[in-house]
Amino acid sequence: MSVAPARRGVAPGPTTLLVIAKEPLPGLVKTRLTPPFTPAEAAQLAEAALSDTLRTALSLPARRRVLVLDGRPGPWLPPGIEVVAQCAGRLDERLAAAFGGCTGPALLIGMDTPQITTADLTPALSPDAWDGCDAWFGPADDGGFWALGLAAPDPDLVRGVPMSTPETGAVQRRRLVDAGLTVRDLPPLRDVDTAADAAQVAAAAPHGRFASTLARLTGAASR
Repeated sequence: MSVAPARRGVAPGPTTLLVIAKEPLPGLVKTRLTPPFTPAEAAQLAEAALSDTLRTALSLPARRRVLVLDGRPGPWLPPGIEVVAQCAGRLDERLAAAFGGCTGPALLIGMDTPQITTADLTPALSPDAWDGCDAWFGPADDGGFWALGLAAPDPDLVRGVPMSTPETGAVQRRRLVDAGLTVRDLPPLRDVDTAADAAQVAAAAPHGRFASTLARLTGAASR
């Protein structure tokens, strides 16, 4: 299943939508899925997750839709998505640089939550999303975060936050509050890190490419 182009009639919005991701190459993505999956299978799941995420991004109003990519774009990249290269450095530095390249409000998401829906993101992408609001925060079930939106993108609001720990989300949200920002929350979502995560995420979005890819791979493994 390919990623659909932006729907006709999708209005532009005030916010730049950033998707930060790695090129889905075996051995470089979703390494915690191996085992039970092979590196090639983990890369297939990563590509499916990215495709579902970009499809949702194209269905939503945005000023720009930008893939902040570590690697090179491939045939999985649909029309309507700009591509910029990730900078080098730690994840907090790469997120900070992504925001630093924006003018005006920006919302950043990752490729680890292919179950996201338009309903999940609409509050932060609507025309009035920033009325009385300085930041949007989407917590992840593992203690991180799956979405971060800033009305005035300031790299220093992200730089230095410890990443990939059970406290990452709490530290990031506290950073926003301590800066005097008014923060609104998006619903919590589960990241795909392990095989158990993959099964739960696929069950939450059974009609997506991620779910169909997982079903194909697990079906092949059981034969």
